[in-house]
Amino acid sequence: MTKAELVKEISQTTGTDSVTILSVIERFMSEVKSSLERGDEVTLRSFGTFCLKHRAEKVARNLSLNTSMVIPEHDIPSFKPSTEFLKRLK
Repeated sequence: MTKAELVKEISQTTGTDSVTILSVIERFMSEVKSSLERGDEVTLRSFGTFCLKHRAEKVARNLSLNTSMVIPEHDIPSFKPSTEFLKRLK
């Protein structure tokens, strides 16, 4: 499902105009990104948690050039679904 499809679906089920729904979704995504940038987690009960995972520095190989390269340590965003969400998918 794309963002446009999500906006259309929520708009139809709630009776709210799509411009308002789009601005709410954009604001939600902006707040999640801002929280992760600050190092905070975003937890939505019965849905899941958005968090950062730390990756250590490692050496990788560029196979086309046959060289080694160092990938510096970094954080990546992650989503951990709640147990209720996982049960619903099964």
